[in-house]
Amino acid sequence: MIPLKDYPGPRRTFPWVMLTILALNIIVFIFELSLASDQALNNLFYADGVVPTEFTQGQIPAGVQPPGGILWLTLITSMFLHGGFLHIGSNMLYLFIFGDNVEDRLGHARFLVFYFICGIIAGLTHIAANAGSDTPSIGASGAIAGVLAAYLRLFPHAQVRTLIFIGPIFIFPRIAGAFLIVFWFITQFISGITSLGAPTDTSGGVAVWAHVGGFLAGLLLVGVLQPRSNEPATAY
Repeated sequence: MIPLKDYPGPRRTFPWVMLTILALNIIVFIFELSLASDQALNNLFYADGVVPTEFTQGQIPAGVQPPGGILWLTLITSMFLHGGFLHIGSNMLYLFIFGDNVEDRLGHARFLVFYFICGIIAGLTHIAANAGSDTPSIGASGAIAGVLAAYLRLFPHAQVRTLIFIGPIFIFPRIAGAFLIVFWFITQFISGITSLGAPTDTSGGVAVWAHVGGFLAGLLLVGVLQPRSNEPATAY
């Protein structure tokens, strides 16, 4: 199921934070495409991606320099790296469809804080679940999983126009957004359970436990950051 448009009701504010995050992701991806070799791209992923063994065992490969020499910053820089067109395309589509309304409801500053906290918790969840992995994990999908969880709580009755492939036929049904998001989370959770104890295979993407961690963080955090009903979102 590919979301194309949602119907949560009228939006009150312009989503400049969401669009800025989206634009920065695209700019960084263009920079990735400009690198002269696969080795240079691989070095970028190891330097700015989340490598669990660097946190759990202090094993930083020779020649790899975390951003500013601060390893913990990779929990943020990794959110702006992607491993291919499908990776960034799917992530930015979900951010574009669902992020504007979450920002509208939380307010600009609170949405920015919410996004990065979800992404950081997603990265920490990935490290905890894959402590022995030396593969860099990259992508915005952990933070976007938090956005989906917030959307589920804030707009439980919203409808989403989707693209569904049935063999050679494709249809455009309008389905409950809650169904799409819950279905997505269940598939991620099942994938995470079945992968426990197996070798980590992230190669250019965010592992499923990062999705689960980001989603659960968003589910809880949105209740803390949501403005009171009489508090104007435009004040943030």
